[in-house]
Amino acid sequence: MIGIWAESQRQHQRQQEARARTLAQEERERERLQRAQERELARQDRERRAAYRQAREAEARRRTEELEARVAALEGLLAAGCRAPAFTTAALGRSEELAPFDPGHLGTPVPVPDAGRYGFGSRAQYERDVQAARAAEDQRLRQLAAYRQQYDQWAAATLAEIRGYNAGLGELVAALRGGDADAVVEYFSAALYASDAWPDDFPHQVTAAYDPAARQLVLDWELPGSGVVPAVKSVRYMPTADEERETARPAGQCRALYRDVLAQCVLLAVRELFAADEFGALESVALNGFVDDHDPATGRRKQIVLASVTVSRAAFARLHLAQVSAVECLTEALGGLLSARPDQLAAVRPGRQPGDVGRGVVSHGGGDDPDLFEMDPIEFEALVAELFRARGMHAVMTQRSNDGGVDVEAMDPDPISGGRIIVQVKRYRKTVPPTAVRDLYGTVQAAGANKGVLVTTSGFGPGSYAFANGKPLTLVSGEELVELLGRHGLRGRLGGGAGARTTPAAAGRPEPEPAGEHNVLGMSWAGRVALDVCALVCRGGRVLSDDHFVFYNNPRTPDGSVRSVEPSPADKAAIRVAFEALPADADRLVLVAAIDPAVNPEADLSEFTDASIRLSDGSGAELGRLEVSDGRPGETALVLGSFRKRSGGDWDFVIGGRGYAGGLESLVQEYGIEVA
Repeated sequence: MIGIWAESQRQHQRQQEARARTLAQEERERERLQRAQERELARQDRERRAAYRQAREAEARRRTEELEARVAALEGLLAAGCRAPAFTTAALGRSEELAPFDPGHLGTPVPVPDAGRYGFGSRAQYERDVQAARAAEDQRLRQLAAYRQQYDQWAAATLAEIRGYNAGLGELVAALRGGDADAVVEYFSAALYASDAWPDDFPHQVTAAYDPAARQLVLDWELPGSGVVPAVKSVRYMPTADEERETARPAGQCRALYRDVLAQCVLLAVRELFAADEFGALESVALNGFVDDHDPATGRRKQIVLASVTVSRAAFARLHLAQVSAVECLTEALGGLLSARPDQLAAVRPGRQPGDVGRGVVSHGGGDDPDLFEMDPIEFEALVAELFRARGMHAVMTQRSNDGGVDVEAMDPDPISGGRIIVQVKRYRKTVPPTAVRDLYGTVQAAGANKGVLVTTSGFGPGSYAFANGKPLTLVSGEELVELLGRHGLRGRLGGGAGARTTPAAAGRPEPEPAGEHNVLGMSWAGRVALDVCALVCRGGRVLSDDHFVFYNNPRTPDGSVRSVEPSPADKAAIRVAFEALPADADRLVLVAAIDPAVNPEADLSEFTDASIRLSDGSGAELGRLEVSDGRPGETALVLGSFRKRSGGDWDFVIGGRGYAGGLESLVQEYGIEVA
């Protein structure tokens, strides 16, 4: 018995020791896993920090490279301009070759049902299908004939317009050969405007006159302001402060580069004029280069001459422009004048000016731009048609009656992206309603056109952009129209004083910044689906106004309290919010996501998984993560969640999850955005 008891005690002891060893081993394993997890989290944190730093450093390098490329382009302006082809009268001619008739889907006959596919006893169904096919074919033939008639009318009108234009060009050539002063001024003004040598952001304003006796063209030509030279030399990311630090370009370097740019512009303008002279109209050129700025002495705006030169054709022909030092060439070889301190608007004495010629002074650009609001409606439509022609398309105005809601018809000859374009023109002062966009879409479908364009002097609301998203529609606001006109040598402004052509933002007025602190809502998700992340500032379930819907065509609210921003490397989209600066009557900020139809037109939200919102403070420090629901098949828009204002003034996040099969358009309708 004692032996049995002793053996039992030994077994019990061994079991306790085994359990202790197991517990110790499990504890060691837990500690090992915990250490491994901590090392993994630390590694991931290091990788995130490294990736963030690399991204910020890459952005700083990109900005520096852009600055260096800008300076290199300014330094090589004259050499690049000399490689540009010379302007000729042949460049003004328009081809009489029109895009051939393309019936599109109307060119395919309706197939007749195959009797062999109908079984026994299906004779009646076969007869019905045959009759339906014949009716559809008759309708196709009628539509094809109508479409062909429209094309023939358009082609005849276009061809007549082109031939009339080319005939006028022939008259211009004859006038140039005869030394007509008006023709000479118009032709060489066009040569300066049409040249490919000028950067897009350089000004285009000229006043010119021609002296037939001396065969001299006298002109005032606008030069770029000192802001054309980047004030920043380089950008460097400082990781300790987590900010980009800019190194200023020395003032002496800015001045020297600006003087060089002015000299290059003067020489290049003279080169463009002599190179375009096919008829020996120019024996010499007298050019005054000016900037349109405020006179430092009076504070009033005026044309300040910073460079002036008078040069003969023979003297200019002896130069090898691509190899010269522009400043020395202008001031020494040609005896011209160049301001020693152009950045301080120190003027030089102008040479002969257009007004000294005595007659035939013509100005282009600057303050004589017509007000689009006051323009005759037919002239406005003609200007829009001319814009389409300037973009390489064939465009004609429609008849005033029975135009079916079409103001201009254009034909884009591009074999891939081209086709028939329906253009509607709305000279409005208020926002164009979404119903006008929907009506245009109906017109495009009824006419069988490839695309519809709505041009207005005002603007569009989010409802219009939401409806046009994913459809063959382009919306051109007034500001975009003025920019396009200027880019193609046409003139127009939106009210205001003479020559007003820029928006307040373009004129340098800063956007309002919300007061107080802000947060950044960084959005991330798994899956390769491309999404637009948007925000609605609401009271209850209704958005405060169309302007309080922040999305791709409205990146900020009027007060700037909510705005889209560039995401960090860890996120795919981001929205910045100053909760304390939201409107007093707002009690909800709703976040939504929708499929981007331009990138994934056939996708749904089934690939929208593992999504979260990373809440950060103004310094970028993460405050927490907010989980949101996954997407579901068949849905193309989703309410991610909403921040709701509580009675104490705090904002709590409430997860969403409601999906919409109709995309962003149907979602925003629920919140009061007018789409249809």
